[in-house]
Amino acid sequence: MDVLVKQGNFFASKKTKNVSFRKDTLKRLQKEILAREDDIAEAIYQDFKKPKFETLAAETQFVLAELNLTLKNIDDWASPERKSGTLINWPSSDWVYKEPYGAVLIIAPWNYPFQLAFAPMIAAIAAGNTVVVKPSEVTPHTASIISEIINEVFDPGHVSVVEGGVEVSQKLLAEKWDYIFFTGSTRVGRIVYEAAAKHLTPVTLELGGKNPTIVDETASINLAAKRIVWGKFLNAGQTCIATDYILVHKTVKDSLVGALKQNIIKCYGENIEKSPDFSRTVSKRHFEGLKDMLEGQEILFGGKSNDDDNYLEPTLVNNPKLDSKLMRGEIFGPILPIIAYTNEDDIERYLSNYGKPLATYVFSNRKAFQKKIINRYSFGGGAINDTVIQITNKKLPFGGVGASGIGAYHGKRSFDLFSHQKSIIKKANWFDAPLRYPPYNLPKKIVKRIKYLF
Repeated sequence: MDVLVKQGNFFASKKTKNVSFRKDTLKRLQKEILAREDDIAEAIYQDFKKPKFETLAAETQFVLAELNLTLKNIDDWASPERKSGTLINWPSSDWVYKEPYGAVLIIAPWNYPFQLAFAPMIAAIAAGNTVVVKPSEVTPHTASIISEIINEVFDPGHVSVVEGGVEVSQKLLAEKWDYIFFTGSTRVGRIVYEAAAKHLTPVTLELGGKNPTIVDETASINLAAKRIVWGKFLNAGQTCIATDYILVHKTVKDSLVGALKQNIIKCYGENIEKSPDFSRTVSKRHFEGLKDMLEGQEILFGGKSNDDDNYLEPTLVNNPKLDSKLMRGEIFGPILPIIAYTNEDDIERYLSNYGKPLATYVFSNRKAFQKKIINRYSFGGGAINDTVIQITNKKLPFGGVGASGIGAYHGKRSFDLFSHQKSIIKKANWFDAPLRYPPYNLPKKIVKRIKYLF
């Protein structure tokens, strides 16, 4: 593939080893994004009517924040890191050097098509790699402006965009990369992982899962409903860390349902289809799949749709069965199942049925209950008495576990993710302990105490 040859030659030139070169290119990228922020918002709107506020907050400003943090810290992050030595190697100085992998492939999804292409790309560039970005074909207007920005800023040997559908992704995955970063479904993640394994290529997989939100009988119901509605229906439910279903204690279920309805109307009005603040489902295929999930379900609120516009109203569903289409996999849309539970055994039964999700949320005023959920169940990350906000702190790692993903990034962790951590011990020559060399004449008693020197 020509793009890999170009990138191999560019990487071999050692230009990306220069931190000043990396900073200059990232500053040019920053300038271009700032100049074209309105164009980016319009492109994303053309793809699935995402409100401009959501695009600015969750796409462009998120990326610009990542750029600002990287530019501020790149000199420190890229510098060799001194580590304390051990007695067994005395006298020495011990270091970790940050080394780029080489050619990085980033396969971006459609739900946050700008953010999830550029955020990992910035880190890969900062770490000294070359990058090929494959944007989603499902959001063609965004893919086009991603291509325009990258072509304007970067030498194609440094960073390139390859557009296209599944066939293009397959061709890219057949090549030998030095690192692959993929965001998308667990199903496709398995395909990416299998392709990477053929070349022993390291990967980061940012996937998804059925993220539960647990509301116990002590929760502040109105506030919980407000925060659940915001996190769930942001981007019309097309967010990998959005609530997938609610487990609510039976004694407060009716109160929660009422509060959810009130907050949906408060956010989007009586005629939600006319709201400028509610996105559309990204594609006809995904839209039809969501409608299919609703067949035979008891709808508590919403359910209206418009086939001409891929519009599906925020919809609350009552107690769906575990084996229903709605509950078999991740919903990824504006449908919110609400399930009553009686005791913690019920919670265990539901959560254990779905493996390890990308996110879990708990609404409760009992610290013991909060702690129990955090410690008992494995999941990527989450929040207490809120939803989705864990992604906003660059000091917190973002990533899944098990079927919800491999690896974590954001902030400095992103830089480290795209850097090989090379350990180096610099040994002094003025002293050389003879004890390690044959013939081995040390008494057994002394040998068995070597562990204290490590």
